[in-house]
Amino acid sequence: MVNTTVQKRIFLSSPHMSGNEQKYINEAFETNWIAPLGPNVDAFEKEIAAYTGVNEAAAVSSGTAAIHLALSLLGVDKGDTVFCSTLTFIASANPILYLGAEPVFIDSEPETWNMSPHALERAFREAASNGKLPKAVIVVNLYGQSAKMDALTSLCDQYGVPMIEDAAESLGSSYKGKPSGSFGRFGIFSFNGNKIITTSGGGMLVSNDAAAIHKARFLATQARDPAPHYQHSEVGYNYRMSNVLAGIGRAQLEVLEKRVQARRAIFERYQLELSEIPGIQFMPEINETYSNRWLTAMTVDEKEAGISVTQLIEMLAAENIEARPVWKPLHMQPLFKDNMYFAHNEKESVSERLFSNGICLPSGSNMEELDQTRVINCIRNLISVKEDERKIV
Repeated sequence: MVNTTVQKRIFLSSPHMSGNEQKYINEAFETNWIAPLGPNVDAFEKEIAAYTGVNEAAAVSSGTAAIHLALSLLGVDKGDTVFCSTLTFIASANPILYLGAEPVFIDSEPETWNMSPHALERAFREAASNGKLPKAVIVVNLYGQSAKMDALTSLCDQYGVPMIEDAAESLGSSYKGKPSGSFGRFGIFSFNGNKIITTSGGGMLVSNDAAAIHKARFLATQARDPAPHYQHSEVGYNYRMSNVLAGIGRAQLEVLEKRVQARRAIFERYQLELSEIPGIQFMPEINETYSNRWLTAMTVDEKEAGISVTQLIEMLAAENIEARPVWKPLHMQPLFKDNMYFAHNEKESVSERLFSNGICLPSGSNMEELDQTRVINCIRNLISVKEDERKIV
């Protein structure tokens, strides 16, 4: 008999308002600071810089814009190469193309699911032997878990290549006590609607290089020269965050630690309830790191669990539950089919394996306990049904 009752939709990661956002929005309206600049922007930049322990921050329209500015500041140009994590959203690599440069993709490693130091070292060796080192390396912190920053920064320093830390998903995480986003020459954050805190849409570029951030703000406001008339000597962008959205961000930042605790609790319950199922393993958290657990990600071994990730996602969707596959590696995307790729080792492409059997579960900090119970019970029931079907066959 078909169940015709439509159950409440459970989203992967929906916005979670603190209740204090309206105060900052009202202030912007009352003072008529609606334009893309104002007291909320200035304060939000200072608050993010203080939180992440860096000298300066520039509030911009998206995390993608922040990466684009970082690459521009590093002089990336047509014909250059940039090394980039492959297991990530395409926004990590698109800005490389904006500047006419060529991305070279670096595989993940099993312990963090992030950039493999082994693969990066091989890529550097080959680039050095060809006399063409990359202009930058973009390291992504996937789903809130920091990459192996010691090894990666050491390699970048060895070859004299600056690192951009794509911390779009990892605000509130840390590596050996140091905040995510504070490694390398630049760090970037995203405040998209599904992130751990949101400004509806927006991002932040951070760095200890104050002069570079000042230049980023200049470029992000159409590169207008200091003159009484509109004068421009170089290409600029319309990338500044609005004062209204920055107000939302300030209220969201006030509750960041609560959001991290909520998502970690959600992860821990999933792990407790589902780890005993054969074939299920959860994304690791290596020693001396602290993940914000933006999304709970796990892998499903089809042979052991009796169900594929595709089947699981489809069956959860039928129950009005949103789940997603792990990011499709960028080197597998049609757009990048001709780009170079360095696997973790000769026998294993970790990112491809994670894509084939990885799944992200509903993880929003505003997720009710009953909703999580429903997700857990659905997964248990679906796997149990598949196990019974195998026994019959």
